[in-house]
Amino acid sequence: MKIVTDCAADLKKEEAEALDIQIAPLFIQFPEGEVSSNEITPDDFYQRLKNIAPRIPTTSQPSTGIFSSIYRKQIDIGEEVISIHISSGLSGTIESAHLGAAKIPGKLINMVDSLTLSGGERFQVLAAALAAKAGRKKEFILDRLSKIRAATEVVYTLETLEYLQRGGRIGRVQALAGALLHIKPIIHVEKSDGKYSTIGKERTISKALEGITNHIVKVYGKDTPLWISVLHGQLEEQANKLAELVLEKVNVGKLEILRISPVLGVHTGPGIVGLAVVPIHLMEGLD
Repeated sequence: MKIVTDCAADLKKEEAEALDIQIAPLFIQFPEGEVSSNEITPDDFYQRLKNIAPRIPTTSQPSTGIFSSIYRKQIDIGEEVISIHISSGLSGTIESAHLGAAKIPGKLINMVDSLTLSGGERFQVLAAALAAKAGRKKEFILDRLSKIRAATEVVYTLETLEYLQRGGRIGRVQALAGALLHIKPIIHVEKSDGKYSTIGKERTISKALEGITNHIVKVYGKDTPLWISVLHGQLEEQANKLAELVLEKVNVGKLEILRISPVLGVHTGPGIVGLAVVPIHLMEGLD
């Protein structure tokens, strides 16, 4: 069993290599040309973003041809595939994956809509890859992914709404009002449809970090051991502060601080910080 995903899962390079996870790239179109998000570091990306301001790049999903090529290589060596992708509510990537799979004969490709992204998607990919490496059956893996999906929270805040406005994700009036009022939205990914919803608004990043932490306490309580991935664009100080807050308020079984993928940063800019959370017992017993 081989695991395929996309770069929106924010996997670390060493994780993908150690678990033999195949990552389909998403692409960033700068004015001077296209770049694979697998081939640019977050800091290089944010510097290029600043250099072309006020213009912003656009993003595109992997082609059906990329997916069919990845799948065919695995099928040709006798492997079945579980392909896990960024939420269909946020990207057309999984539709492209479906079309790529349709070109491969047989029913050996199992498609999974993560209904999330970034660290939340990463939990599912890591769990699937660890279980596959241990020789677990497909049914076990898909059942565990369903449980992880239902129990995962992805929540973040933004320093500015400017990038969402530039990319057409929100209107200019809303972005301007947010800037004038210094609004820092607290956004999470809905489990029902994998789309964003705003669950709070604060006037400062510090208050928004407190709001994120309080949301996690409300969802999981203070006793459940959690795996928490703090993620940010270029807000290392705020990421460290968020890590401190969750360590104070909930039962942290594992904590890490990661960078989000450039392909996600296109729509948020460097001023994003948040976290992905899952009960740690769901990431155990996979071998």
